[in-house]
Amino acid sequence: MNRIPFVLNLVLLSSLIAMTGQLQAQGLGTTGRKHLTEVACVDMQPGEKRPEFGCFNVGTAKNLLFAQGSVYWHLYAFGSKKAAEAARSATGIVVEEDGRVWLSEFGPRDIALRGGEPVALVGPLQLPAADRYSAVLSYAVMRPGDSSRVHTHPGPEGWYVIAGEQCLETPAGVTRAGPGQAMTVPPNVPMELNVTGATLRRAFALVIHDSTQERGAPSDWKPSGKCGP
Repeated sequence: MNRIPFVLNLVLLSSLIAMTGQLQAQGLGTTGRKHLTEVACVDMQPGEKRPEFGCFNVGTAKNLLFAQGSVYWHLYAFGSKKAAEAARSATGIVVEEDGRVWLSEFGPRDIALRGGEPVALVGPLQLPAADRYSAVLSYAVMRPGDSSRVHTHPGPEGWYVIAGEQCLETPAGVTRAGPGQAMTVPPNVPMELNVTGATLRRAFALVIHDSTQERGAPSDWKPSGKCGP
């Protein structure tokens, strides 16, 4: 018996089995992945490498003073960081995300700004009583089926959805938003955010809270699952 063809056949068979296993593993990586749950927004330093998916605190303004009991979040887009910084107030936040430069400003409904493209006006955001406030801007990239932890914030939260869909459940029910839409929630409301639809959700979130308190905390409230799987 000639052993050379037999050995070659074994090598070829082993290669085919290995290739099949690799393809199966790749398929599992796409369709069999585990959803992200209990997601909380984490602090990120400028230039720090971050995971592909999650929620990241990308900008903070501290020691804010507001004369009124509610404020609006003004979101603008600029062609360059230099232009955004030139237009920014002392309390504005400039970030580069999603291939664009964004400026967030906080204050009354009508404010004057030098340049920029108005993207969204989010609010009013009802403020709790405090001497000074902090505003924390977060950017999230999450997949359909991913969800946040059940939590509360000591101040109002607003969202602007760049892409994808989200569903927020609170004791009052559910609220949904898609691309180009915004939503808000008052202070101290337990909530769970779910990514719905069939595409990646990319969105900004803003929490304005008493500077003496933490941005958020877990909650024992149990959502009903009205946002769906």
